[in-house]
Amino acid sequence: MTALDRTPTSDQVLRSWQDPTLPVAARVDALLAEMTLEEKVAQLGSRWVGNDMQAGEPEPGADAGPETEAADAAGALNVAPMQDVFAASGTIPIEEAARFGLGHLTRVFGSGPVTAAEGGAEVVRLQRAVIERSRLGIPALVHEECLTGFTTYGATVYPAAIAWGATFDPDLVERMAAAIGRDMRAVGVHQGLSPLLDVVRDYRWGRVEETIGEDPHLVAMLGAAYVRGLESTGIIATLKHFAGYSASRAARNHGPVPMGRRELMDMILPPFEAAVALGGARSVMCSYSDVDGVPAGADPWLLTEVLRDEWGFTGTVVSDYWAVPFLASMHGIAADTDDAGVQALTAGVDVELPDTLGFGQHLVERVRRGEVPESLVDRAARRLLTQKVQLGLLDEDWTPEGSVAAADATDLDSPSNRALALEMAERSIVLLDAGTALPLLGQGRPELRRVAVVGPAAADPRTFMGCYAFPNHVLPRHPGLGLGIAAPTVLDALRAELPDAEIVHERGCDVQNADRSGFGAATAAARDADLCVAVVGDLAGLFGHGTSGEGCDAEDLRLPGVQADLLADLAATGTPVVVVVVSGRPYALGDVHAGAAALVQAFMPGEEGAAAIAGVLSGRVQPGGKLPVRIPRRPGGQPGTYLQPPLGDDSHGISNVDPTPLFPFGYGTSYTTFEVDGLRVDGTEVPTDGEFIVSVRVRNTGARAGDEVVQLYLRDVVAQVTRPVKQLTGFKRVHLEPGASADVRFHVHADRTAFTGRDLRRIVEPGDVEVLVGTSAGDLPCRGAVRLTGPLRVVGHDRRLVTPVDVVPASDAAAGQQEGRDAGHS
Repeated sequence: MTALDRTPTSDQVLRSWQDPTLPVAARVDALLAEMTLEEKVAQLGSRWVGNDMQAGEPEPGADAGPETEAADAAGALNVAPMQDVFAASGTIPIEEAARFGLGHLTRVFGSGPVTAAEGGAEVVRLQRAVIERSRLGIPALVHEECLTGFTTYGATVYPAAIAWGATFDPDLVERMAAAIGRDMRAVGVHQGLSPLLDVVRDYRWGRVEETIGEDPHLVAMLGAAYVRGLESTGIIATLKHFAGYSASRAARNHGPVPMGRRELMDMILPPFEAAVALGGARSVMCSYSDVDGVPAGADPWLLTEVLRDEWGFTGTVVSDYWAVPFLASMHGIAADTDDAGVQALTAGVDVELPDTLGFGQHLVERVRRGEVPESLVDRAARRLLTQKVQLGLLDEDWTPEGSVAAADATDLDSPSNRALALEMAERSIVLLDAGTALPLLGQGRPELRRVAVVGPAAADPRTFMGCYAFPNHVLPRHPGLGLGIAAPTVLDALRAELPDAEIVHERGCDVQNADRSGFGAATAAARDADLCVAVVGDLAGLFGHGTSGEGCDAEDLRLPGVQADLLADLAATGTPVVVVVVSGRPYALGDVHAGAAALVQAFMPGEEGAAAIAGVLSGRVQPGGKLPVRIPRRPGGQPGTYLQPPLGDDSHGISNVDPTPLFPFGYGTSYTTFEVDGLRVDGTEVPTDGEFIVSVRVRNTGARAGDEVVQLYLRDVVAQVTRPVKQLTGFKRVHLEPGASADVRFHVHADRTAFTGRDLRRIVEPGDVEVLVGTSAGDLPCRGAVRLTGPLRVVGHDRRLVTPVDVVPASDAAAGQQEGRDAGHS
């Protein structure tokens, strides 16, 4: 009988670790007691079967097509940094890799174009190999990427994470994550490598598109919502990249992070803490970065003291791909890969991804020589085995076939998924300036007989997708397969949206190169039209094969290639030009805005992005997105996020470089108007362990229903260390019909003013706090103050991380106030 035959016969005794009636901890204890040292070490590793992403030629006869810029580099496309350096690990057969067992199977669905059924069959094949070749028959845990949806062929491509931030809508993000999780679980996946909780510190960084924004509270609330959604389906959410990756010097991928612990603790760590405390995340991925000289993968302060001892995290820490051997090859803090494995294990890394190098069987020899405590191996193995028990992988009746039973019937791009992707896209579009041209349709608008649609993003739906979307991540190596999903272009969508207009199209230029040969045709088309819609921006790729994405950092914030010059020529025609920027980072749009008849920002809105953009342009869709990052005015004023202390603020005139943005954080307009006023602060003196309520009234003063995001900021007037001049502390997206109003009430605990003091303890300090409420960081008409009284408090992980918000329709609020007055008189 092989290990695969897991159901006991009448003459077999059920092994206690297979008994689902026993407590999880008891089952794990029993299994660890039965395992040899070699078997425990094997659980700490992984195997990437199908990692054939090394440099090679495109498929014979493949037709890249005129719109496929990234196909030029298809033969050299990597999906992880320097993976060709470690190609030797890809030659180890799964049967050999699993001879003592295996912790993880890496990207069975995400490495090549396979259907759900084909991927499910491969999961069965690999799991059978793991079970049959190992003595105890412990299945592997299957993980996949899911940054813009399940990264596999034919799966829904949702908006990139920077677009989640633009929605300011945690509930919507949670619903999206749950849909992603259900699809992954149906085909036998156990763990998703998402969300990315890095806070933007420099817009030039290539992975800005994968972030949720530049504010820790916004990232924390939406990131925790994503975690709740994914975890609700049984998929293990993986927080990345822990921590500091987004703050590299000069925004270079993998660059050193010159950041002290105070900034790390106040700006970078809060989203991770919230995702653990509020989301229930069960895995964390260590970063490639070194912070102040200490690589995250070898930092026991970060991975053990903070994450586990302070936050109480009990899940697994997995390495970013090849982050363990990078300790030797890139950071130079380890003598070799074996030494790197010892340092990572000691610091608190539990599982090495995507292949086993540093966590190999050399650890067995070191333990037996007394160089590495066996307790470190047991600690890591216990954490992973606990998750395998929780997932049901060690139950006596678990089978590989049963884990993928729903794969054949699973539609990875179902109508419900697409409806959700459309809702996400529509809520994420940011109307920066309606100008004189938008909306295109409606009472009193001029008839549009001829519309020129130009720009490199007008007829290429891949510009809507992030670098971890399968069509941009893997399919450039398989250009003959197309996108694998239906993804209309803006050109398609505008033809459907404006059926009575003649739509003409000219590309004008490519996203990235300097070829201006198409300028003449594009300007001629614009000159002969009533209106020009210019769609410009990014095309995501990997490691230099795109303008946005991992390893695609920018020297400055000018639109890539010659797109800005194309826009200038279009504006010079005299035809009104509506500019739509489809990008993964904010670009400097000062000159563009000056020549545009209207300006729209769409942050990589996914496969349904075209319909969302066209709907906003026509006026059918009421825009309500808000900027999760600022829009710079000029290309060189970096870094420029809004979270600056007084000396980094825009108003002092102490430098000739002015970082004042064109549009501030939190900004976005619509086709109606709103007013926010009537600030009330319940309790102007509050103890340092107390709470106060901030209330405002928001009114829709226009003629259309719409959404407004009411935003609360706080400013610490005097503190023992420099603090931001303002910082987002609460927000709420509110829908109002024309003429309607509502009271928005923020319940602010004093803990929400906490910061890291001079002694690196997190404190709530007595003193004055300014209260600011409005619709963006640059529009805060409601201002008040609170004084925190009493002793200075040291706070920890149990502090309040959320600002609860109530929304009460104005009629209900008035009734409640009257009831309160009546009760007071009785």
